[in-house]
Amino acid sequence: MSGPNKLPGQKVSQGAYSAFIPAPLPPAFEWTPRLIRALSDADRMVGRLAGEGGRLPNPHVLIRPFIRREAVLSSKIEGTQATLGELLAAEAGAVVDCSPEDLREVGNYIVALEHGMAQLNKLPLCVRLIRELHSKLMTDVRGDQATPGEFRRSQNWIGKPGSTLATASFIPPPPGEVAPCLAAWEKFLYESELPPLVTIALAHYQFEAVHPFLDGNGRVGRLLITLFLIEQEILPAPLLYLSAFFEATRRDYYEGLRGVSERGAWNDWLEYFLIGIARTAQDALSRASRINLILAQWQRQVAGESTNTPLRIVDLLAANPFITATGIAGELGVAFTTAQRAIERLERMGIVKRATDAKRDRVYCAQALLDILEEPANLTDSLA
Repeated sequence: MSGPNKLPGQKVSQGAYSAFIPAPLPPAFEWTPRLIRALSDADRMVGRLAGEGGRLPNPHVLIRPFIRREAVLSSKIEGTQATLGELLAAEAGAVVDCSPEDLREVGNYIVALEHGMAQLNKLPLCVRLIRELHSKLMTDVRGDQATPGEFRRSQNWIGKPGSTLATASFIPPPPGEVAPCLAAWEKFLYESELPPLVTIALAHYQFEAVHPFLDGNGRVGRLLITLFLIEQEILPAPLLYLSAFFEATRRDYYEGLRGVSERGAWNDWLEYFLIGIARTAQDALSRASRINLILAQWQRQVAGESTNTPLRIVDLLAANPFITATGIAGELGVAFTTAQRAIERLERMGIVKRATDAKRDRVYCAQALLDILEEPANLTDSLA
């Protein structure tokens, strides 16, 4: 790998405006005591989260609502209004008061993330995978003029609503520079000898600075963080997401990116990103461990039942707190009446309660689990 770059990039005149081309990674930054402490805290908290994830009895089940929570939060940054409860209820078969377009955008994020995880078994994080993720994200949604899966062929810019190239706060590279910039980005990911959390912090800035698509850059950039952590086997499952942290600290996020582009303030950016990793890991650790405790308690409650259907339903609640008798019957391969009786047994135990007043197709919810998933992220406390 070539030596670190001292300048963050260069501005190139395009006539009426100047576009910014970021220098290839890695940059020059300083291993200050503050940065070393931030990396140590992030590594420690991610390690604890990985341990909790490794203890999950059925990680693929419990991961599902975490993926959906991230899809809602990441899409919310882009303006969608769907809540996690609405998404989970709709997936269970309930009729929800939510825009179909919003649900489709959130659903596309889930499809993209699951596609990315499946593809990591065949290929590393690379430019090809980035295009596939974008294609999954942007198909059949508002703004699908953003050419799903294709890099932009025109100049884009970042700024307040209504801004133009003349008033933009940041203008990414010209279209002809996108492919070379991403080729260098991919090479850095392959060759980086920096700690993995530092590598992905640098790579996230670089991806957002290149801004290779007409729309969807933020969502793809956030997806890549999670996929990198899985690819590097830092986490056993996709439990950690930074969307909540970026949303809660939106001004700091954009100032951090701008500080690198304008002044080469890499240390500020790295410290911010690593603090976000640590706090987000702690938040996810708290949610996962509390959900595990509740599920274990419910499993003990129903262990003495004459049939194992209630126990099997409790296992399904980990994937989605909303259930219907029809859905349970199909999922478990039991009769509708068997499913309904088991759900009513769980209702009497206080594990689930009716979420709708409908006489038919009743929807039930394990509110204790939904509350944990929906509670606002606690991203300000000091690390335990």
